Amino acid sequence: MAPKKNQENKPLAQNKKASHDYFIEETYEAGIVLTGTEIKSVRNGRANINDAFATIRNGEMFVNNMHISPFEQGNRYNPTDPTRARKLLLHKVQIHKLLGLSKQEGYTIVPLKIYVRNGYAKLLIGLGKGKKNYDKRDTAAKRDAQRDIQRALREKQKVAR
Repeated sequence: MAPKKNQENKPLAQNKKASHDYFIEETYEAGIVLTGTEIKSVRNGRANINDAFATIRNGEMFVNNMHISPFEQGNRYNPTDPTRARKLLLHKVQIHKLLGLSKQEGYTIVPLKIYVRNGYAKLLIGLGKGKKNYDKRDTAAKRDAQRDIQRALREKQKVAR
């Protein structure tokens, strides 16, 4: 049975703290090299990317500290280390661009979410610039103000009916 279209790009794991800690300037979609039992765990939603980060070594990109729990019905080929470095599949031009941008002060490559597209696991990575504490407070204040505006508009629409 084929997956439904609305479930195709549904995030299986998300890094919600990334938008809180970083200004995300650019995003890239990368494939992940996984074993057979790891993809089954990812499809079951058993992945965690909250502490993950991406690095570039020898012209290849790897995601480190991404936790994928072992598959319960797995076989002897289950990986023993759930946080092992996993290779990301990107074009060489994209890797060189990210390498140059991440060398600048304050920039890092942050995993944002994992999802499945056309049967393949994808990782959305973003080029993030670290936020200072006053930036985080400013973002929270703007979000609260927007929420108050929306609440007032809803109340006004209820009275008008």
